Amino acid sequence: QVQLVESGGGLVQAGGSLRLSCAASGRTSSNYAAGWFRQAPGKEREFVAAISRSGGILYYADSVKGRFTISRDNAKNTVYLQMNSLKPEDTALYCCAARGGSSAYTGRSDYAYWGQGTQVTVSS
Repeated sequence: QVQLVESGGGLVQAGGSLRLSCAASGRTSSNYAAGWFRQAPGKEREFVAAISRSGGILYYADSVKGRFTISRDNAKNTVYLQMNSLKPEDTALYCCAARGGSSAYTGRSDYAYWGQGTQVTVSS
């Protein structure tokens, strides 16, 4: 079992930056691939970014490519999402997810473990 806790969300103006963190406990996150998803009110949860357990494979949604960066520190059992040039349409609840495997994964159904999420609100 892996427990995931997100932090770092908040209210920011358009053009600003935030860094989200996802801390894993239970079994170490270094053995797990991880991803970030987001869900805006009235919309389905959508893929944002994914990283393999080694950090060598990265995937991004087209909507965040060039603005967001996913990374991990396996010594700290933590995965990060650096978000720059934020837009109002980035407003959502951001959740991290984890699963076993050596690749990076972009589907919601690919993941076995989920955190509760952290709210990001971008004002115009």
